[in-house]
Amino acid sequence: MNPAARAFWLSSPGHGELREVTLPEPGEGEVLVRALYSGVSRGTETLVFRGGVPVSQHDVMRAPFQEGEFPAPVKYGYLSVGVVERGPDALIGRTVFCLHPHQSRYVVPVSAVTVVPEQVPAARAVLAGTVETAVNALWDAAPQLGDRISVVGGGMIGCSVAALLARFPGIRLQLVDADPARAETAKALGVDFATPDAATGERDLVIHASATEPGLTRALELLAPEGTVVELSWYGDRRVTLPLGEAFHSRRLTLRGSQVGTVSPAARPGRGYAERMTLALELLADPALDALITGESDFDELPALMPRLTRGEIPALCHRIRYPDPA
Repeated sequence: MNPAARAFWLSSPGHGELREVTLPEPGEGEVLVRALYSGVSRGTETLVFRGGVPVSQHDVMRAPFQEGEFPAPVKYGYLSVGVVERGPDALIGRTVFCLHPHQSRYVVPVSAVTVVPEQVPAARAVLAGTVETAVNALWDAAPQLGDRISVVGGGMIGCSVAALLARFPGIRLQLVDADPARAETAKALGVDFATPDAATGERDLVIHASATEPGLTRALELLAPEGTVVELSWYGDRRVTLPLGEAFHSRRLTLRGSQVGTVSPAARPGRGYAERMTLALELLADPALDALITGESDFDELPALMPRLTRGEIPALCHRIRYPDPA
């Protein structure tokens, strides 16, 4: 008989609770995973928590193992790391990553889990979904040697992109954020930092991830002629106004979207979701990425924590959730 499990549910916009879960017996080709950690993706999950997913995007925004429907009640999340307790012999006892909501134990297909490399601590592996987004964004952006690049928005996604770009040789990189405190994160990642008013212009490429109208406007302003902004922000139900009547046409600028739900067409032929996730986990061997985890709470605290994260009372990038040891 499977052990008991609990899951975090958004019961109504702005209110969450932990619910008891009845787990099915794992069948052929399935695993039972006991969660060790999960991560709160502050941008998307707080938008979901406040009920900000537009009706037109309800299907697009579904997480792989979501239950319920937007706006609520819904079980949502996608950054979970655990240990396999039951399943194929080769996986029992292995640490795995899964795009699963916050839940203490769960049963999923074997194909839904990716083994965490031995050199990657389980506590850091919660970043895999975010680094996967960064990988896809850089496949879309296709930076070149010598490029002058800015990342506007020093949140979880922006910092993940900056961390990967810092490994590229020959580029001139700057992280731009309105919060001067992000300078410490940039330093930990080995990246130059500037506030928006002091940011360096004439950039070949700008990755925008601030999810704000002023941030996207500034991203366009920073471009050199023929430059490109790759937009990673998700605005939910908010409208954005841009100055496309100014220098946008005369400077022949490009604004393009990037979204992790589709593997970038610029990726090498044959690369799919599994290969992208495997790469993201391999990249997490870099301890510098620990700078993206800025807080940790027990699973029991999650219902009280989410309103505070949503209101911005906790200045988190990735807030890690720790699950209790089995009795």
